[in-house]
Amino acid sequence: MIFFSARLSRPLQKISHRHLSSASPQHSIYLSKSTNPYFNLTFEDWLFRHKTPSQPLLLIYRDDPCVIIGRNQNPWKEINFDALKSRPGIPFIRRRSGGGTVYHDLGNTNFSIHQPRRSFDRHLTAQVILRAVRSLNIDASLNDRNDICVGHNKICLAPFFPYDLTYDFVIHVSGSAYKIVNTRAYHHGTMLISTRLADLGDILRTNKETMISKGVASVRSPVCNLRQFNTHVDHLSFSNAVVNEFRREYGIDEKIVEISESEEWLSLPYIKQGMSELPSWQWAYGQTPEFKYTIDNSFSWGKVSANIISKHGVILSCTLNLIEPCLSTNDAENVFRLAKSLEGRRYGCDDDDTTVGIASTCTATQSVWTWLQTAMV
Repeated sequence: MIFFSARLSRPLQKISHRHLSSASPQHSIYLSKSTNPYFNLTFEDWLFRHKTPSQPLLLIYRDDPCVIIGRNQNPWKEINFDALKSRPGIPFIRRRSGGGTVYHDLGNTNFSIHQPRRSFDRHLTAQVILRAVRSLNIDASLNDRNDICVGHNKICLAPFFPYDLTYDFVIHVSGSAYKIVNTRAYHHGTMLISTRLADLGDILRTNKETMISKGVASVRSPVCNLRQFNTHVDHLSFSNAVVNEFRREYGIDEKIVEISESEEWLSLPYIKQGMSELPSWQWAYGQTPEFKYTIDNSFSWGKVSANIISKHGVILSCTLNLIEPCLSTNDAENVFRLAKSLEGRRYGCDDDDTTVGIASTCTATQSVWTWLQTAMV
């Protein structure tokens, strides 16, 4: 991996701003001072739904640590919940746009460029961000998905082949997602500046190969921070660069409107409803596309395979197959009753009285239930 640092070509200018005095998106450049992901995602959606469709718009914000999944993704497929739970206070949130799963923290800056649908060009908006990164003396490029990449890395595969073979790949510092409605569209994304990459890797590293989902799967890519290429880059300098390129691209000379999580905003019905919806089970889990999970496990009394089908966070069916079990007929029937009791329950449920009651009938049901609880995390 190539590492270098360079000073900015000119001193940073403090971003000028003015506080928003009325709850109306009449401006073109917004900077959120809130680090609450529920507020920022809802405010972004409010701008998207209420801004005049014919005008371009830029929003920049940062979030406290959180995991953001795409609108059509399966959280159990995308997130390592054991790693997430070991870091108290880090929620996962389903956003309103498509795309893959990303990790946010204060070392990550988020940008959102809104345009009229008729003139929306993903490559063009990505070029705005690319030029901003390059203005910070960082050599960057776009890949075929309009993600921003920096540097190169090489893996030598010679030990595994009878001849020399080296794989050359670029490293991602940004990922993007999009949303398009009747008259409006946006391109939003992340920029890794000084993110805790260890947390990112642990939380987004899953091992669910046998979970087949109808939803959108994330594309895993090697990542790094901009700081590895310019030690002077921070949230302010990157934000300033993006604003400058946005103004230049769209011929906008407006000052930045600074947004805070004030009572004025929190009292707006649209903001209030959106911030309540995002953490709800119905949105976070209940929007999960259908998936099938096939697993198996060995016990002292035999082997069990399970096929679980779930949709919208609810178990549609759980089919168990007992392989050469050393169980009485009654115990085997209880194991099947346990599986049947899961149907119609929330996926990953562990507090249903009926299921818990059946699980306690014998050693076999207890062991199967413990295994299923662990597997459905």
